[in-house]
Amino acid sequence: WGTGTRDGVISSSYTTTTTITAPPSRVLQNGGDKLETMPVYLEEDIRPDIKDDIYDPTYKDKESPSPKVNYVWRNIILMSLLHLGALFGITLVSTCKFYSWLWGLFYYFVRALGITARAHPLWSHPSYKPWLPLRLFLIIANTMAFQNDIYEWAHDHRAHHKFSETHADPHNSRHGFVFSHMGWLLVCKHLAVKEKGGTLDLSDLEAEKLVMFQRRYYKPQFAADMCFILPMLVPWCFWDETFQHSLFVATFLRYAVVLNATWLVNSAAHLFGYHPYDKNISPRENVLVSLGAVGEGFHNYHHSFPYDYSASEYRWHISFTTFFIDCMASLSLAYDRKKVSKASTLSD
Repeated sequence: WGTGTRDGVISSSYTTTTTITAPPSRVLQNGGDKLETMPVYLEEDIRPDIKDDIYDPTYKDKESPSPKVNYVWRNIILMSLLHLGALFGITLVSTCKFYSWLWGLFYYFVRALGITARAHPLWSHPSYKPWLPLRLFLIIANTMAFQNDIYEWAHDHRAHHKFSETHADPHNSRHGFVFSHMGWLLVCKHLAVKEKGGTLDLSDLEAEKLVMFQRRYYKPQFAADMCFILPMLVPWCFWDETFQHSLFVATFLRYAVVLNATWLVNSAAHLFGYHPYDKNISPRENVLVSLGAVGEGFHNYHHSFPYDYSASEYRWHISFTTFFIDCMASLSLAYDRKKVSKASTLSD
């Protein structure tokens, strides 16, 4: 859960990785737990520009009555309409044109990469660096994802890591599957989320011009157009797909599937699976979640080593995101990929 020391050196080649070896104090000698829960300030930070995505074991929930639940009815209505449209879309899938299938799959992966390759490993946990063309592509993909701007997404995700399984965790899995899956979006945030979230250091994001440009001009209507209007118009206009199929399958069903695949990382990957790296924490390894979330289901590893760009021990093992980042590195569009050494993940 803490940081490590650099074991490798970044070479001039942009396709190399920085190998990170955890300090000996973090490796247990028995085969059960593989990581000690230690205050992170006792260890050297491998990324001096960021510390606030590392778990803080000193933070505990205050004993106080549970606050009144305030529902966000706008979100409840919109999510209900989306999922009703997606359910109807399921009945139309078998009658879609082949190109509509390909278009939906293409849009699924592009939008997924906007989260898994951009907002997550790049800005929530700076674990690799992209050159400008890749930055621009991922900014666009993130906007297409319609899951808040990068700054807001990374803010919530860092709070989730630093204050995991407490009231300050935006989607605290201790409240159950439904809450951590999507319920947290349908109610007002706990006061602890706002209080502790306000203490996070986001200066690295604020110094990034493209991130702040997107935040400044991020309009829900514009993002909704990229998420709904564009994917609907393409099959309707270019290969004469019916309006009904374009709307309910290529748009509503595809968006609902992407959302739920992403949410499963917060819910299923915290409640179902196994703990090969640290059995004392809630996040788990869940291969099924990885299949849907393009590689994001190896959650016990990710919470143990949040600074690993692949978010798993295996690189390409059921991880389209890692494959994509590695391809970008081979094209010299990404560099300084941080990878935890094999020795750091094993007990002696």
